[in-house]
Amino acid sequence: MIPLIVVGGPTASGKTALGVQIAKDYGGEVISADSMQIYRHMDIGSAKPTPREQQGIPHHMIDIIEPTQDFSVAEYAQMAKNKIFDIHSRGKLPVMVGGTGLYIDTVINNIILPETSQNEELRRELSEFAAEYGNEALHDKLKKTDPEAALRLHYNDTKRVIRAIEMFETTGETMSEHIRKSKLIPSPYNAVTFGIWYDRELLYDRINRRVDIMLDMGLIREVEKCVKLGCNRSHTSMQAIGYKEILDYLEGLCSRQEAADKIKMESRRYAKRQISWFKRSNINWISPGTRIDLNKFRLTKI
Repeated sequence: MIPLIVVGGPTASGKTALGVQIAKDYGGEVISADSMQIYRHMDIGSAKPTPREQQGIPHHMIDIIEPTQDFSVAEYAQMAKNKIFDIHSRGKLPVMVGGTGLYIDTVINNIILPETSQNEELRRELSEFAAEYGNEALHDKLKKTDPEAALRLHYNDTKRVIRAIEMFETTGETMSEHIRKSKLIPSPYNAVTFGIWYDRELLYDRINRRVDIMLDMGLIREVEKCVKLGCNRSHTSMQAIGYKEILDYLEGLCSRQEAADKIKMESRRYAKRQISWFKRSNINWISPGTRIDLNKFRLTKI
């Protein structure tokens, strides 16, 4: 089995630094598991690691597509698996770092996502329904057919919500049931997952301060640049926390302070969902500043 280290957990908890430290200590390379860091031009709002933060450690699955492009979980999983195999084949330790639980779960559990034909008419109907009645109303539709998927997917992730509804409507099988079946296939990875644990109040304070820093670094200019590149609310990239709120500000729907407050609130809510997700996994919570000793874990070879 291929040894794989995973650094997950909530936003603003210090995953990047921990992943880099493990890679430096054990001769590893980092694979990003962040659904926003895949986009070019979206550096500040996605908290993309800078060259200084990367400390010379190779980072993969960052800046791979334009923010106007679509990118599926299945595409991410296949590319990430190829990177893991390549890193391992060169005698290096793969270290997956990020907070997108769906990406991580799909890879480490070897989930094979279904290849069903697209129903464009159904997708259009569901998109129009969300536009008229709201994303939460669309999410309620998913709850009725696949409550497990509804727990995994946020109501603003309309693309994946629609995909989950579409799968049930076209195949009669829920996404959750398909995932359960695919998990019966053994994973090729010997994975160990770590997360940095903060008390809720301290974590929320870190999130609030990071949002202020992002705004000071030029988050508004970054969103303006994305708009000039052709991005709009229909693109998945612009549905990310930080980007959709700044779009509201740029369109005069709220003040700068209201946008900042909304980003902080949505980021705190996201962190809460991330914690709930990772609590369901076999994660090893550690205190901030802890140095990981992988020799204490049963890895194939590190």
